Amino acid sequence: MTFSRFYPLGFSAALAAAVLSSCSSPSTNSDTAAAGAAADTTATGSTAAPANSPLQVVAEFNDPQMVGVAVAPGGQVFACFPRWDWNPSYPIAKVGANNTLTPYPNASWCMWNDSVKSEPLKHWICPQSVFADKSGMVWVLDPASPGLKFTVPGGPKLVKTDPKTGQVLLTIPFPEAVAPRKSYLNDVRIDLQNNYAYITESGLGALVVVDLKTLKSRRLLDKHPSTKAVKGLVIKAEGHPMIDLQGKPAQFNADGIALSTDNAYLYYCPLTGHTLYRIKTAALRDPALTEAQLGQQVETVGEIPGTDGLEIDAANNVYLTSFEQSALLRRTPAGKIETLVKDSRLQWPDTYSFTADGTLYVTNSGIHKTPNWNKGVGQPRQPFRIFKMALPK
Repeated sequence: MTFSRFYPLGFSAALAAAVLSSCSSPSTNSDTAAAGAAADTTATGSTAAPANSPLQVVAEFNDPQMVGVAVAPGGQVFACFPRWDWNPSYPIAKVGANNTLTPYPNASWCMWNDSVKSEPLKHWICPQSVFADKSGMVWVLDPASPGLKFTVPGGPKLVKTDPKTGQVLLTIPFPEAVAPRKSYLNDVRIDLQNNYAYITESGLGALVVVDLKTLKSRRLLDKHPSTKAVKGLVIKAEGHPMIDLQGKPAQFNADGIALSTDNAYLYYCPLTGHTLYRIKTAALRDPALTEAQLGQQVETVGEIPGTDGLEIDAANNVYLTSFEQSALLRRTPAGKIETLVKDSRLQWPDTYSFTADGTLYVTNSGIHKTPNWNKGVGQPRQPFRIFKMALPK
């Protein structure tokens, strides 16, 4: 998920400036740290779960802000803390017991400052998404746009890692033609059958496809309405209108993404919008199609509530994170919207991760509580949490 520039909750101006230039490890010699040790004054602390909520808390952090989660085989949990306004010590981290974090794949990758700026492909600049594929590999998508301003030249990349060894196996850089300076690579799905990656780009609005054999990438549908925010639409989170400091409604482009379990269709949606789209992945992989021909392949699946993250199951039920309702929803193939859970702790539910044993993981990122959407004043909010529950039948 991605957002236009916002400001942190209880965050100093000096540290905000540092977001764009540095990421240092904590002063401790240990590579593991307890998260949220310096309490954010706007975090309201733990709130009792509603009596009927199936959500269990896996981990929670007062700060920095967390958006993404991935769970690898064996139960290893990974979290993503983008370098938006906080300066996370570990932008990608393995989550341990008692809300502890370990830098992933190591502390060097988590460092971003002047001393390493000549090596943008060897460090997390502003990672946005972490994803575990069906073979157990963990992928990290780094749009390399700290503060959501402009990409760092040579920085946008997709990185494949092995969580068993902690080794980086593959780094795929994106040229500026694919990831322009104002782009923001948002979320990724991996197609192991066809050796492709599919990505939403929410800064300007597009899809990106990557041939994992040749490492070549292409920017697609960047003029198609399916990848664009709906002009004039004012989205709301918990009833709160998302209006920025200039009085303009939030305009978030292609964001949520899900790959059908047979790899045949890619589902996606702009966050500022109420329409779910899909397209055959074979069309995305076909370089012979013109943009006009590719656009004709886009299918309107149907209307959905405002949604951030997407996922899909083998029955083609599409799961939605509803920031409007603080709820997790499911759209059946027949078009019925079902509420799986509504929980006040789900302040801006963000990203899903499903596991082979039928467990659903989800994060909340509290975006609507930040100053940029509240006339410059951050509002009290829940901690950033990773939840889990059994995937409904």
